[in-house]
Amino acid sequence: MKEMVKYGSTLTLICIIAAGLLAGVNVLTKSKIISQAHAEEEASLKEVLPLAVSFEPVKSEDAVLYYKALDGEGKLMGAVFKASGKGYSSTIETMVGMLKDGTIAAIKVISQNETPGLGSRVAEPTFTGQFKNILDMSGASAITGATISSRAVINSIENKAKEIRVFLANE
Repeated sequence: MKEMVKYGSTLTLICIIAAGLLAGVNVLTKSKIISQAHAEEEASLKEVLPLAVSFEPVKSEDAVLYYKALDGEGKLMGAVFKASGKGYSSTIETMVGMLKDGTIAAIKVISQNETPGLGSRVAEPTFTGQFKNILDMSGASAITGATISSRAVINSIENKAKEIRVFLANE
């Protein structure tokens, strides 16, 4: 019995030390992780609408609805927004650049954990490239063998684009 208490106490002490170290590392790296995520988002904004000089977030409460894309003179040239949809095995999140007339300029898949070799192909240029300079999503085709993942991307972009077009029409 005494031996069990000794082992239990040792294990408890090890767990407390490990949890303390993890909490310490979390505190030390939190700001760096946040700044890295912000830098990646800025790069994605420029990637989907490279002609825009600046991006201004449009918020509802604390959430960003979309970003206004402004030219060098501060005129609205379009919007950039995130769209997400449930794929086969994960949520697929995309960053979409849309011009003022509602045309999709480009998309970038920023997060996905789909099946390697099948659903993960939604992040490849052969799939994302078909969204350049289109107004209607009916021309976008799904990837053979990854229909669920492809449709998740297409439908999420189509639905969010309709919503953002309303905002842009009021600008």
